[in-house]
Amino acid sequence: MAGQIHNIAGYRFVNLEGRDELQTYYRSVCEDLGLKGTILLAPEGINFFIAGTERSVEGFVEHLERDERFTAIPLKLSFTDYQPFNRMNVRKKNEIISVGMEDIKPAEFTGEGILPEDFKSMLDNGVPVHVLDTRNDYELRIGTFENAIELDIRSFRAFPEAISKLPESMKNEEIVMFCTGGIRCEKASAIMIDAGFSKVKQLKGGILGYFEAVGGSHWNGDCFVFDQRVAVNPELEETEVVVCFACREPLSSDEQASDDYTIGESCPYCIGRNPGLIAR
Repeated sequence: MAGQIHNIAGYRFVNLEGRDELQTYYRSVCEDLGLKGTILLAPEGINFFIAGTERSVEGFVEHLERDERFTAIPLKLSFTDYQPFNRMNVRKKNEIISVGMEDIKPAEFTGEGILPEDFKSMLDNGVPVHVLDTRNDYELRIGTFENAIELDIRSFRAFPEAISKLPESMKNEEIVMFCTGGIRCEKASAIMIDAGFSKVKQLKGGILGYFEAVGGSHWNGDCFVFDQRVAVNPELEETEVVVCFACREPLSSDEQASDDYTIGESCPYCIGRNPGLIAR
């Protein structure tokens, strides 16, 4: 495999107690192993994305497996030739995916999962289905599935309101939703079921799991990721997409060629929101 740094990401919705002890424990484990990244601990579960040498990542997984709540968590593995994180954070949060709905408990109920192979087969055969992108608007600009429904949301907190505007007929029609790694659409499926959508499925492993299993069929563009790589292609390779230092918007190669893009100062999105800015 190219690259010496192993990157893993994983999550599990589970009723999580003892977060103070877990925070202290995983801080010590990750410091000892020389890992960098983020671990989020919330009453609804755990979410992590970390990077280090193969040996240190394996050590982390060994520690995870000692806790029966975290055994056999599906992991997304990728490789880089540099460390994509600046530091190691182990944080307690109210939610690992923030939406502010206390009655939504993914550890207790979510929509049915669908494997990437089965989802691809549906698309290959033209099976009638609504394909729903649960991600934020700036992620969708980098890439999404063909004919996916876009909700035009800036953050996941806007998801419940956005689905309330979907056609009433969709509540009894097949829906497959997706996100980067599966965590958002798993929680989104619980929100949709609570809102009365009866035929909701979630893409297991998200976009990255789909790429790994079946490649880029029916996908257009790249996939935004939340680390220094910014985006990966269906081969899970880092692409030329960058993030504007000023406004944090992802920029394609064409957008980087714009006269409005000045590294570290502005981009077409900065200019659009602040007409007073003058590009060089």
